[in-house]
Amino acid sequence: MHNFEKLKIWQKAMDIAVAVYEISLHLPNDEKFNLIHQIKKCAVSIPSNIAEGSGRNHNSEFIQFLGIANGSTFELITQLILEND
Repeated sequence: MHNFEKLKIWQKAMDIAVAVYEISLHLPNDEKFNLIHQIKKCAVSIPSNIAEGSGRNHNSEFIQFLGIANGSTFELITQLILEND
């Protein structure tokens, strides 16, 4: 098991989640329940999966959750590109 709060990857993921919440304040209200909601949900998913994986009993489980977090990262990137376009 890992202390997730000491993991640099978790710390950076938290920074990203906070930044996404700050950015979402400036997005159009008509996206409030659509893309903004999805972007926030995705951003929170990244550090959450890292934390959950760190609490598992085996490194193989931790690696699996890191993979899920990585997938969420690419999902978030796609959504931010869409929002920017």
